[in-house]
Amino acid sequence: MKQPEALVALARALARLPGVGPKTAQRLALTLALDKGLARELEEALASARERISICRICGNLAEGELCPICADETRDRSIIAVVETPADVYAIEKSGEFRGVYHVLGGVLNPLEGVGPDELNLEGLLSRLEGVREVLVATSMTVEGEATAQYLGELLRERGVRVTRPAYGLPAGGSLEYVDEVTLARALSHRRPVGE
Repeated sequence: MKQPEALVALARALARLPGVGPKTAQRLALTLALDKGLARELEEALASARERISICRICGNLAEGELCPICADETRDRSIIAVVETPADVYAIEKSGEFRGVYHVLGGVLNPLEGVGPDELNLEGLLSRLEGVREVLVATSMTVEGEATAQYLGELLRERGVRVTRPAYGLPAGGSLEYVDEVTLARALSHRRPVGE
């Protein structure tokens, strides 16, 4: 059965979202086409997010304004920085309630096959923040690329006299931080270990 082109285009756009397959995208598109109030509310929220959300000038997390809520929080321990791949990883760690330091978002991991080298990551920003830092927790994913990034950062930061740690255990190999439950993540953060040991 032929569908209106606008509905097909909407479903195609929705299917590009993480975790949304073709069938879910089709259901969402139909819901939005039939519920004009919901569609308007979503349209306004998207427009607001597009206009107001920026990147924190210190850590690379999502922000409204110059600083994200964590960098703006004076009670956070700035002597420890958790290095993560994406803002989603910041939110995953924050949900654990175990970490009171600050963050640094790399914007990805080293991946030579995809053309992602050190110059494509937010490393200069991290290096500029090391004064007064006693520990950097490298909380990249337990994938080949995440581990390679952790090893690279371990060598780079140890040369500068910084203690470099990694979440200890409980994180699944090949998994992403944003999908780990809070208890497992809290345990891994509280029992972190040095990189390369």
